[in-house]
Amino acid sequence: MERQADTARRVLIAGFSTRALAESAAVAGFEVTAIDAFSDLDQHPSVRSISIASETGLLFSAPAAAHRSRDFDCDAVAYSSNFENHPAAVGRLAAGRHLWGNAPAVLRRVRDPFLISQALDRRALPFPRTVRSTDAPPDVGRWLMKPRSSGGGRGVQEWTADTTVPRGHYLQQFIPGVPGSMVFAADGKGAIPLGFSRQLAGEECFGAAGYRYCGNILAGAGDPQFDDERTLFENVRQVVDGLTEEFGLVGVNGVDFVAQAGVPYVLEVNPRWCASMELVERAYDRCVFGIHADASRDGRLPDFDVARARESSNAVGKAVVFARHGIIVGDTECWLDSPRSGNSVSIRDIPRPGQRIAPGRPVCTVMASGADGGSCFDALTRAADCIYRRLTPWTGAS
Repeated sequence: MERQADTARRVLIAGFSTRALAESAAVAGFEVTAIDAFSDLDQHPSVRSISIASETGLLFSAPAAAHRSRDFDCDAVAYSSNFENHPAAVGRLAAGRHLWGNAPAVLRRVRDPFLISQALDRRALPFPRTVRSTDAPPDVGRWLMKPRSSGGGRGVQEWTADTTVPRGHYLQQFIPGVPGSMVFAADGKGAIPLGFSRQLAGEECFGAAGYRYCGNILAGAGDPQFDDERTLFENVRQVVDGLTEEFGLVGVNGVDFVAQAGVPYVLEVNPRWCASMELVERAYDRCVFGIHADASRDGRLPDFDVARARESSNAVGKAVVFARHGIIVGDTECWLDSPRSGNSVSIRDIPRPGQRIAPGRPVCTVMASGADGGSCFDALTRAADCIYRRLTPWTGAS
């Protein structure tokens, strides 16, 4: 890997939501410009924040963010969701700049569920049976229909035998169990795990439904969030090592899985900054963007033993609060007074006062901690309930 100059200090970050990633980069000492859908009220004060939605009135898209990025001078670029599904946009984002993260060619391969299946099969690692839209549909079992350009569980639905699988979708065998994720740093050959968490999906208490992602809880070793948790951790570590070697992953990444009696069935790879990484920062006092820059820039992985760190940590969690109906937010300036660190409940990704939010769209993120995963989940639920009580219904009338 070619070593890049340590003098690259101006970083442009693009993604659907950049607050956590941009904040981490700012804390690491970089000069940051961030382009996303929200331009949250609590974006780090040193970050230059650009909202595609506010500028154009249109929904965020990776191609639009990549196009807007050309108006800014920077030394390096990094991206978050949903750029992993738009390799061409990553190419435009990175043109003439250092790319800190996985290149377009890597994204095209690692986001292909059939290539993932083949790679894991070569290593005798479990993966749900996966069927192309052009193949004969299965005649037994329970199946999910997923879009190829997936993200956060959006568009995932139960498949029935009388449903045609449209182009751009595929079928994947439903695996009962507990969803989870591991985030890690990689240098193209090896990987260091950074965090291991239960994934929250479809939780009605946070306004989510179906398989939609709505948060993570990172707990200590042996926490009963998972059956046979310690064995599961070691098995996921093997998966991470195998995927890194197969696809040449660099920087920080994540892998989502469903756990069943200590066995992880891989669902997808997220080859970019993941939402649970700020929990790693809270739990272990590590700057994840600094790790990302080191791994991407010169292949340097952190000296960090997450297995040991997990032995003495409590649980920390985050939950995305979705609008259950159309709402208008009031004075959110007071939300900024919530604690930003430590073990207290806090509010992040804060919308601007007077903003109108459609049903099913994110309102904010709540963060909390607890002695274990269960108590942390209860604290997140209470925090979300407080948010809902502060919101005013919006009928759509002007």
